[in-house]
Amino acid sequence: MNKEGSLSINSENIFPIIKKWLYSDHDIFFRELVSNGCDAVTKLKKLDMIGEYTIPEGKELCVKVTADAETKTITFTDNGIGMDANEIDQYINQIAFSGARDFLDKYKDKTNDDQIIGHFGLGFYSAFMVADRVTIDSLSYKEGAKAVHWESDEGTSFEMTDSAKTEIGTTITLYLNEDSYEFCNEYRAKEILDKYCSFMPIPIYFEAIKTAEEQARIDEPKRRLRKKKKRERLRSCKEGC
Repeated sequence: MNKEGSLSINSENIFPIIKKWLYSDHDIFFRELVSNGCDAVTKLKKLDMIGEYTIPEGKELCVKVTADAETKTITFTDNGIGMDANEIDQYINQIAFSGARDFLDKYKDKTNDDQIIGHFGLGFYSAFMVADRVTIDSLSYKEGAKAVHWESDEGTSFEMTDSAKTEIGTTITLYLNEDSYEFCNEYRAKEILDKYCSFMPIPIYFEAIKTAEEQARIDEPKRRLRKKKKRERLRSCKEGC
Protein backbone atom coordinates (compact mmCIF):
# COMPACT_ATOMS: atom_id res chain seq x y z
CA MET A 1 0.00 0.00 0.00
CA ASN A 2 1.39 3.37 -1.05
CA LYS A 3 -0.56 6.60 -1.17
CA GLU A 4 0.34 10.26 -1.52
CA GLY A 5 -1.78 13.38 -1.72
CA SER A 6 -2.67 16.79 -0.36
CA LEU A 7 -4.55 17.16 2.88
CA SER A 8 -8.23 18.02 2.47
CA ILE A 9 -9.07 21.12 4.53
CA ASN A 10 -12.44 22.82 4.25
CA SER A 11 -12.51 26.57 4.84
CA GLU A 12 -15.11 26.31 7.60
CA ASN A 13 -12.79 23.94 9.47
CA ILE A 14 -9.41 25.58 8.99
CA PHE A 15 -10.57 28.90 10.44
CA PRO A 16 -11.41 27.46 13.88
CA ILE A 17 -8.04 25.72 13.87
CA ILE A 18 -6.24 29.00 13.24
CA LYS A 19 -8.31 30.78 15.88
CA LYS A 20 -7.75 28.07 18.44
CA TRP A 21 -4.07 27.33 17.93
CA LEU A 22 -2.33 30.32 16.34
CA TYR A 23 -2.32 32.37 19.56
CA SER A 24 -2.26 29.46 22.01
CA ASP A 25 0.62 28.36 24.19
CA HIS A 26 2.55 25.92 22.06
CA ASP A 27 2.90 23.43 24.89
CA ILE A 28 -0.81 22.65 24.53
CA PHE A 29 0.08 19.92 22.00
CA PHE A 30 1.03 17.68 24.95
CA ARG A 31 -2.53 17.82 26.22
CA GLU A 32 -4.06 17.22 22.80
CA LEU A 33 -1.94 14.21 21.87
CA VAL A 34 -2.19 12.60 25.29
CA SER A 35 -5.96 13.19 25.16
CA ASN A 36 -6.09 11.44 21.79
CA GLY A 37 -4.29 8.45 23.27
CA CYS A 38 -6.68 8.38 26.23
CA ASP A 39 -9.62 8.50 23.81
CA ALA A 40 -8.22 5.54 21.89
CA VAL A 41 -7.83 3.52 25.09
CA THR A 42 -11.33 4.49 26.29
CA LYS A 43 -12.80 3.34 22.97
CA LEU A 44 -11.09 -0.04 23.23
CA LYS A 45 -12.37 -0.47 26.78
CA LYS A 46 -15.90 0.31 25.58
CA LEU A 47 -15.63 -2.29 22.84
CA ASP A 48 -14.44 -4.79 25.45
CA MET A 49 -17.43 -3.95 27.68
CA ILE A 50 -19.97 -4.51 24.90
CA GLY A 51 -18.32 -7.70 23.68
CA GLU A 52 -16.90 -6.49 20.37
CA TYR A 53 -13.29 -6.96 21.49
CA THR A 54 -11.53 -8.82 24.28
CA ILE A 55 -8.64 -7.11 26.04
CA PRO A 56 -5.97 -9.72 26.85
CA GLU A 57 -5.92 -10.65 30.53
CA GLY A 58 -3.33 -8.71 32.50
CA LYS A 59 -2.74 -6.17 29.74
CA GLU A 60 -2.51 -2.60 31.02
CA LEU A 61 -3.97 -0.01 28.67
CA CYS A 62 -2.03 3.23 28.92
CA VAL A 63 -0.35 6.15 27.16
CA LYS A 64 3.44 6.47 27.03
CA VAL A 65 5.29 9.70 26.32
CA THR A 66 8.98 9.55 25.37
CA ALA A 67 11.19 12.62 25.09
CA ASP A 68 14.45 11.96 23.23
CA ALA A 69 16.98 14.75 23.67
CA GLU A 70 19.41 13.07 21.27
CA THR A 71 17.08 12.89 18.26
CA LYS A 72 15.01 15.97 19.25
CA THR A 73 11.78 13.98 19.10
CA ILE A 74 8.75 13.39 21.30
CA THR A 75 6.74 10.19 20.91
CA PHE A 76 3.20 9.55 22.10
CA THR A 77 2.21 5.88 22.16
CA ASP A 78 -1.09 4.32 23.19
CA ASN A 79 -2.29 0.72 23.04
CA GLY A 80 -5.89 1.66 22.36
CA ILE A 81 -8.22 1.13 19.42
CA GLY A 82 -5.74 1.96 16.64
CA MET A 83 -6.58 3.02 13.08
CA ASP A 84 -6.55 1.41 9.66
CA ALA A 85 -5.74 3.17 6.38
CA ASN A 86 -9.34 4.23 5.77
CA GLU A 87 -9.65 5.74 9.24
CA ILE A 88 -6.39 7.67 8.93
CA ASP A 89 -7.59 8.90 5.54
CA GLN A 90 -10.83 10.10 7.08
CA TYR A 91 -9.74 11.40 10.48
CA ILE A 92 -6.31 12.80 9.61
CA ASN A 93 -6.22 13.59 5.88
CA GLN A 94 -9.71 15.08 5.93
CA ILE A 95 -9.50 17.38 8.91
CA ALA A 96 -13.24 18.12 8.82
CA PHE A 97 -14.16 14.80 10.42
CA SER A 98 -14.09 13.86 14.08
CA GLY A 99 -13.17 10.31 15.02
CA ALA A 100 -14.67 10.73 18.46
CA ARG A 101 -17.97 12.00 17.06
CA ASP A 102 -18.26 9.15 14.56
CA PHE A 103 -17.53 6.65 17.33
CA LEU A 104 -20.20 8.18 19.57
CA ASP A 105 -22.76 8.21 16.76
CA LYS A 106 -22.19 4.49 16.18
CA TYR A 107 -22.33 3.52 19.84
CA LYS A 108 -24.54 6.32 21.23
CA ASP A 109 -26.76 3.86 23.10
CA LYS A 110 -23.83 2.04 24.68
CA THR A 111 -21.38 4.71 25.75
CA ASN A 112 -21.13 8.03 27.55
CA ASP A 113 -20.26 11.26 25.72
CA ASP A 114 -18.34 12.63 28.72
CA GLN A 115 -15.76 9.85 28.53
CA ILE A 116 -14.54 10.69 25.04
CA ILE A 117 -12.32 13.71 25.48
CA GLY A 118 -11.81 15.27 22.07
CA HIS A 119 -11.80 15.40 18.30
CA PHE A 120 -8.77 13.48 17.04
CA GLY A 121 -8.08 15.31 13.80
CA LEU A 122 -8.19 18.82 15.19
CA GLY A 123 -6.12 18.09 18.28
CA PHE A 124 -3.60 16.10 16.30
CA TYR A 125 -2.70 19.05 14.11
CA SER A 126 -1.52 21.04 17.13
CA ALA A 127 1.65 18.94 16.70
CA PHE A 128 2.67 21.11 13.75
CA MET A 129 3.03 24.14 16.00
CA VAL A 130 6.29 22.62 17.27
CA ALA A 131 7.30 19.97 14.72
CA ASP A 132 8.61 20.19 11.18
CA ARG A 133 7.74 16.55 10.57
CA VAL A 134 5.18 14.24 12.17
CA THR A 135 4.69 10.50 11.69
CA ILE A 136 1.95 8.10 12.72
CA ASP A 137 2.25 4.33 12.98
CA SER A 138 -1.01 2.62 13.79
CA LEU A 139 -2.52 -0.85 13.91
CA SER A 140 -6.28 -1.21 14.28
CA TYR A 141 -7.88 -3.66 16.70
CA LYS A 142 -9.94 -5.04 13.80
CA GLU A 143 -9.16 -8.60 12.82
CA GLY A 144 -6.95 -8.78 9.75
CA ALA A 145 -6.09 -5.08 9.84
CA LYS A 146 -2.78 -3.95 8.33
CA ALA A 147 -0.52 -1.51 10.12
CA VAL A 148 -0.25 1.93 8.51
CA HIS A 149 2.55 4.50 8.44
CA TRP A 150 1.62 8.15 7.82
CA GLU A 151 3.97 11.10 7.64
CA SER A 152 3.77 14.77 6.79
CA ASP A 153 6.13 17.72 6.61
CA GLU A 154 4.61 21.02 7.76
CA GLY A 155 1.09 19.54 7.77
CA THR A 156 0.28 20.39 4.15
CA SER A 157 0.94 17.11 2.33
CA PHE A 158 1.19 13.51 3.41
CA GLU A 159 2.42 10.05 2.47
CA MET A 160 0.87 6.77 3.62
CA THR A 161 2.64 3.41 3.41
CA ASP A 162 2.64 0.07 5.20
CA SER A 163 4.02 0.06 8.74
CA ALA A 164 6.03 -2.53 10.64
CA LYS A 165 4.01 -1.91 13.82
CA THR A 166 2.86 -5.18 15.39
CA GLU A 167 1.02 -4.05 18.53
CA ILE A 168 -2.52 -2.66 18.42
CA GLY A 169 -2.55 1.08 19.03
CA THR A 170 -0.99 4.26 17.71
CA THR A 171 2.44 5.88 17.92
CA ILE A 172 2.80 9.55 16.99
CA THR A 173 6.33 10.94 16.64
CA LEU A 174 7.11 14.65 16.50
CA TYR A 175 10.41 15.79 14.98
CA LEU A 176 10.75 19.13 16.71
CA ASN A 177 11.70 22.33 14.93
CA GLU A 178 14.65 24.38 16.17
CA ASP A 179 12.45 26.74 18.16
CA SER A 180 10.88 23.88 20.10
CA TYR A 181 13.79 21.77 21.32
CA GLU A 182 12.89 22.72 24.90
CA PHE A 183 9.98 20.27 24.78
CA CYS A 184 12.23 17.21 24.60
CA ASN A 185 14.02 18.30 27.77
CA GLU A 186 13.12 15.86 30.55
CA TYR A 187 12.21 18.46 33.17
CA ARG A 188 10.28 20.69 30.76
CA ALA A 189 8.28 17.73 29.44
CA LYS A 190 7.46 16.53 32.96
CA GLU A 191 6.37 20.04 33.93
CA ILE A 192 3.95 20.24 30.99
CA LEU A 193 2.56 16.75 31.58
CA ASP A 194 1.88 17.65 35.21
CA LYS A 195 0.25 20.88 34.08
CA TYR A 196 -2.13 19.43 31.50
CA CYS A 197 -2.40 15.68 31.98
CA SER A 198 -2.52 14.86 35.68
CA PHE A 199 -6.31 14.58 35.53
CA MET A 200 -6.45 12.14 32.61
CA PRO A 201 -8.46 8.95 33.29
CA ILE A 202 -5.84 6.63 31.76
CA PRO A 203 -2.35 5.81 33.19
CA ILE A 204 0.31 7.99 31.59
CA TYR A 205 3.98 7.01 31.70
CA PHE A 206 6.95 9.20 30.83
CA GLU A 207 10.44 8.23 29.69
CA ALA A 208 13.36 10.52 28.97
CA ILE A 209 16.13 9.43 26.62
CA LYS A 210 19.19 11.54 27.29
CA THR A 211 21.91 12.66 24.93
CA ALA A 212 25.15 10.70 24.90
CA GLU A 213 26.87 13.53 26.79
CA GLU A 214 24.14 13.63 29.47
CA GLN A 215 24.23 9.87 29.91
CA ALA A 216 28.02 9.96 30.17
CA ARG A 217 27.79 12.54 32.98
CA ILE A 218 25.25 10.37 34.79
CA ASP A 219 27.37 7.24 34.36
CA GLU A 220 30.66 8.86 35.39
CA PRO A 221 30.20 8.56 39.20
CA LYS A 222 29.22 4.89 38.78
CA ARG A 223 32.27 4.30 36.60
CA ARG A 224 34.55 5.89 39.20
CA LEU A 225 32.97 3.83 41.95
CA ARG A 226 33.54 0.61 40.01
CA LYS A 227 37.19 1.54 39.42
CA LYS A 228 37.63 2.31 43.12
CA LYS A 229 36.14 -1.01 44.17
CA LYS A 230 38.33 -2.82 41.64
CA ARG A 231 41.47 -1.16 43.05
CA GLU A 232 40.41 -2.08 46.58
CA ARG A 233 39.88 -5.72 45.56
CA LEU A 234 43.31 -5.84 43.92
CA ARG A 235 44.94 -4.28 46.96
CA SER A 236 43.18 -6.74 49.26
CA CYS A 237 44.30 -9.64 47.09
CA LYS A 238 47.95 -8.51 47.14
CA GLU A 239 47.91 -8.06 50.90
CA GLY A 240 46.38 -11.52 51.34
CA CYS A 241 48.95 -13.07 49.07
